[in-house]
Amino acid sequence: MQKIVVLNTKGGCGKTTIATNLAARFAMSDYQTTLMDQDSQGSSMRWLSKRSEDLPFVNGIAAYQRNLGVTRSWQLRVPTQTERLVIDTPAALDPQGLTEVTRNAHAVIIPVMPSDIDIHAASRCISDLLLIAKLDRREDRIAVVANRARQRTRMFRSLEKFLTSLHIPFVTAFRDTQNYVRCSEKGIGIYELADARADADREDWDKLMEWIAQRPPSAAQVINGPRVVRSTL
Repeated sequence: MQKIVVLNTKGGCGKTTIATNLAARFAMSDYQTTLMDQDSQGSSMRWLSKRSEDLPFVNGIAAYQRNLGVTRSWQLRVPTQTERLVIDTPAALDPQGLTEVTRNAHAVIIPVMPSDIDIHAASRCISDLLLIAKLDRREDRIAVVANRARQRTRMFRSLEKFLTSLHIPFVTAFRDTQNYVRCSEKGIGIYELADARADADREDWDKLMEWIAQRPPSAAQVINGPRVVRSTL
């Protein structure tokens, strides 16, 4: 199983957009896919509730919900057949939460908006991953993607310079486009959007999918448990 964590301790940077598109792409590729939503806003589960039964199945776990009728470990169990686990994390994770969610992750993807505030927040997030969660930079499990980017701007160049200084892979940049809004409304991913105008966006996503595919399998933890039904709101 590959465990992919989408993380940024600052809100509003596009974690749910990244997580849902990853889940949709994995499911399209015939992987048994589970999407775990830890954010109290429940945006990933709302996306999943809109997803048609005719589309490749994505299992959902609403981790932000509390069910007093079962233990927490039972509620968060991941189906044994899961091949790709995507985790949409909340903002403002405490040190313990940061360590727990990234433990045994193949990939930690940090979406960053090209702005001074977001670059500063990303710097602190990466620092916490290295110093608190003890992720080893040499294992090449952390990557940054620019979200809602306009590549020919001064701020985008500042983001590139910042990431180069940290020696963290800057894998790709996603355009500021309504295509992602349309996908969110339909419960689909960018690869499932039947519109040639999204071809450029799919090319951007190909870079991220290729980077994820190259992560070594030994980093993941296989989580056992019975099959979980799709979580809905």
